[in-house]
Amino acid sequence: MQPSPAVSCVFVCKDATGRILLARRSAGARDEPGTWDTGAGALEHGETFDQAVTREVREEYTATPLSISTIGVRNILRGDPVSHWVAVVFAVEVDPSEVAIGEPHKFDTLGWFTPAGLPYPQHSQLPETLALFRDQHPGPSHPEET
Repeated sequence: MQPSPAVSCVFVCKDATGRILLARRSAGARDEPGTWDTGAGALEHGETFDQAVTREVREEYTATPLSISTIGVRNILRGDPVSHWVAVVFAVEVDPSEVAIGEPHKFDTLGWFTPAGLPYPQHSQLPETLALFRDQHPGPSHPEET
């Protein structure tokens, strides 16, 4: 019997100016250490999507979401390691003054970036996630990092 796909809440955190918060995955990350990525976490039994996103944003970035909006759904099939996730993708506005690394075993650096000034190397799932975000939230296009 095949295992069922897991449900993940992927969130692209942004500030009021449209900058995107990304985290660099540390050596202890589950996969692709050293790459930049958005936040994500599994939906737990009995949680609503908003509850899961709020919990995960607090755990990963120590911030409370100011707004949460659904921007898409992705079916993610990966071969190394083998996994199958249904990723519900959200845009989440946060106050940059509240943001800090909440899970140092997963992330070693946080940064705010414009959509045109993203860091590298990027996690393999980041381009498709940000494509959904850009479709719903076109932001500033100047390549300045702050």
